[in-house]
Amino acid sequence: MFSKETYITRRAELKKLVRSGVVLLFGNNDSPANYPANCYYPFRQDSTFLYYFGLNRDGLVGVIDIDEGTETLVGNDIDIEDIVWFGSVDSVSDMAAKTGVAATAPMKQLQAICNEALRRNRQVHFLPPYRHDTMIQIFDLLGIHPSQQKEAASMELIKAVVNMRSKKEPQEIEEIEKACAIGYKMHTTAMRLTKPGLTEKFIGGQVDGVAASYGSKVSFATIFTQHGEIMHGIPRWDELESGRLVLCDAGAENRNNYCSDNTRTYPVNGKFTQRQLEIYSIVEACHDYVLEVAKPRVKYKDVHLAVCRLMTDRLKELGLMKGDTDEAVTAGAHAMFLPHGLGHMMGMDVHDMEGLGQVYVGFDDETRPSEQFGTNALRMGRKLEEGFVVTDEPGIYFIPDLIDDWKAKGLHKDFINYDLLETYKDFGGIRIEDDLLVTADGCRFLGEERIPYHPKDVEDYMANN
Repeated sequence: MFSKETYITRRAELKKLVRSGVVLLFGNNDSPANYPANCYYPFRQDSTFLYYFGLNRDGLVGVIDIDEGTETLVGNDIDIEDIVWFGSVDSVSDMAAKTGVAATAPMKQLQAICNEALRRNRQVHFLPPYRHDTMIQIFDLLGIHPSQQKEAASMELIKAVVNMRSKKEPQEIEEIEKACAIGYKMHTTAMRLTKPGLTEKFIGGQVDGVAASYGSKVSFATIFTQHGEIMHGIPRWDELESGRLVLCDAGAENRNNYCSDNTRTYPVNGKFTQRQLEIYSIVEACHDYVLEVAKPRVKYKDVHLAVCRLMTDRLKELGLMKGDTDEAVTAGAHAMFLPHGLGHMMGMDVHDMEGLGQVYVGFDDETRPSEQFGTNALRMGRKLEEGFVVTDEPGIYFIPDLIDDWKAKGLHKDFINYDLLETYKDFGGIRIEDDLLVTADGCRFLGEERIPYHPKDVEDYMANN
């Protein structure tokens, strides 16, 4: 939790941006894994509630009455039976004092607060809910059916929250750096342990254990797989095989709920083959090229397309692509190899604020999402601003089903050498990812220690650790 003044200042700015009405910011409740008393652990608070109130306890709602100038923390104090099982915790009034809120109320009073606002025809602002218990609560409070809540969510509140959370404060950047430090330990643990004969599950479990021991949890489900061509390849019971590549996409969420997100790809036996190096060097060059072109007032969509052109040029050198580079990228032929976007916003959510609507987070009136395959998976396209944190994650993938599908349809045959591509069906995929902070005149990678990714550094680390 940051200082009390941080949250007071944030809520004051939110009031200015939203201007009028009653704002409801729902915290999360415990979420049962398979029966009521066995909840997912650790508890994860809603990120926007955390941003404005900083309180990491379940069963809370923040009410901000902009017109009346009041703020209320709504929630029930725990009873003696809870204390027996979980220990003593701060009262709701004590928590309110920590975050600079003067008034508190039990949860049963929230209905009366909402009823009074509706009776006076005042606007009640809420964000799009993503948990079904919150949807039911909104239905009870406001009479809006869950199927209609996404459309009924307050556009003023969404835009205000996106405006504020997009630009990271110095103290937030420090927290992300701490998460990156844990991410370094996670990834280097995986690199150190990887060898033929161990299972993907074993290495993935070790990676998750590092996150749990140094932070709060993983920032998303760890990807550790020899099938790097599968975008979200969770660890299987498959044994690691010499000669294959393994892709590790993993991140930490630190104790203050800020995230890291990195990807590394490396040989199971610690030595790249020549063919692996040829593809790896292209991804490496694309990853590093972002440092040259990403800066304030540059659209991240343009950075993405610049990377796609570089990738196409290099794939042409190997004979996998052909034709005019600009025409190939405009047509979307490059998406055979890169079917996702260059990156996404990052902060307290590893896909920061995605639940508010990606079109509001990663795009604006000037830059709209694409409907073209591959580019339509770009989550971040709008102009960069100082203080943004985005991921830089180019990749090259050889997806057998996609190769067969496009080849059968005759797609982009003027740009793709399908005969040569057939010989890469067993290759897998490569991705290299780091977290990028946009600075006043450019950008830099976050994390004091860089997880090895240059080929020689990778081989040396795996051989000597």
